[in-house]
Amino acid sequence: MTQKEREEIVALPEKYRPLGAWSFFGYGLLFSIPLIGLICLIIFACDRNHIVRRSYARSYFCILALFAIAMIIILAAGSMPAIIEALKSLF
Repeated sequence: MTQKEREEIVALPEKYRPLGAWSFFGYGLLFSIPLIGLICLIIFACDRNHIVRRSYARSYFCILALFAIAMIIILAAGSMPAIIEALKSLF
């Protein structure tokens, strides 16, 4: 990174400054903690103080939602034969 780029970053308001790679790594670890991570994820996704962190939290939340939907579909498809057999035995 050149000196000019550093000066441009420092000149930005705090809420627009980019996060470093270690910040993304740390937030990823934080969001992975079961209950505390979900609470932090929701707080950061609604935060207006740091735009990049908010965007990262929202994207992480979208990935979690997609993963949850995929798991529900997989579990439903896996138990579908048992559900069909139970319905056949009722009727």
